[in-house]
Amino acid sequence: MAATGEHSAKKAVPVIDMGLPEEQAAAQVRAACTSSGFFYVSNHGVPQSLVDETFQQQRQLFGLPLEHKMALLQNENNRGYTPFREETLDPAHQSHGDTKEGFYFGREVPADSEEAKKPLHGPNQWPDPKLLPQYRQVTWQYYEALYGLGLRLLRLLALSLGLPAEFFAPMFDKPLVALRPLHYSGEVSDPGAGVFGAGAHTDYGMLTILATDDVPGLQIWVTPDGTSCAVPSKATDADASGGPGGAGAGAGAGLWWDVEPIPGSFIINLGDMLERWTNGRYRSTLHRVINTTGRERYSIAFFFEPNFDTEVRVLPMCCGPDDPPRYPPTTAGQHLLDKYAATHAGYTGPVQRGQAKQAAADGGGEA
Repeated sequence: MAATGEHSAKKAVPVIDMGLPEEQAAAQVRAACTSSGFFYVSNHGVPQSLVDETFQQQRQLFGLPLEHKMALLQNENNRGYTPFREETLDPAHQSHGDTKEGFYFGREVPADSEEAKKPLHGPNQWPDPKLLPQYRQVTWQYYEALYGLGLRLLRLLALSLGLPAEFFAPMFDKPLVALRPLHYSGEVSDPGAGVFGAGAHTDYGMLTILATDDVPGLQIWVTPDGTSCAVPSKATDADASGGPGGAGAGAGAGLWWDVEPIPGSFIINLGDMLERWTNGRYRSTLHRVINTTGRERYSIAFFFEPNFDTEVRVLPMCCGPDDPPRYPPTTAGQHLLDKYAATHAGYTGPVQRGQAKQAAADGGGEA
């Protein structure tokens, strides 16, 4: 029985070949989305040389003196630097913030444009080119490559739901993209003491495309048969180690399972927004980052979210008389503003200023 659980959990995060015919790949995407909500993609078309150079640039960025990074501190448009311990993803179980630092970069929106009046819209904060002369060029090439991959994934998601392949495309012509390089310190995690690289959480938006270095740490909360399951009652409900053998398998209905880096592949996971859209049929799965090695870790998350004003309403094929909508309609922008305010210590003020921007744009107040 234990062997069966281990075998199933290993299949919880399948590898999907993007070189397959779309209908075949979409069927595999549907299977992954209705089980763990996580999958890898291979043959994705993003050159490995670009991925490697982008990681090198991020290491140089995080290696800058703190005063240079603090000069780019996260602003009301959600662009800029977030220091170590600034974000607390699981406040109920963490003794302090995540042992990571990061940056947010988004779609470039000129400060003097009409679009910049909206919350979460504006120009990026780039490091001084005298310090990092290649950073902006390389990072933007990576951004554009992942934007293209994101559009391909949207086609597969639409087909997996029985929708036309281009269904989501109009909602992503001015998307709320967040490219987020992350640097985790070498501090070893201690779940019993509330110390995590990243506390247990679900992602906020539509889709996350994650690249990691070769240092493990990402874990997902699944049942022994590899399906997303309810949140554990406390952070220590499952052992921190995960991995083969199903560590924590005796802890209630779930276990923490390692999502190991696979060279040449991206890790894809679904966010809360897509779970809302599909009425819970597609899974936004709890995950965390645990440091068991004492090594620093680098990753780059690409959060691919719809246009700010996109209405997120349960899709008709995902509800019915016996399965009414479980979520009220919202907009992509409001959903993200609420989520950022709940987890970023430095973002409450910017959210308020972002809301002031929206009021000004609507003619109801000053920016």
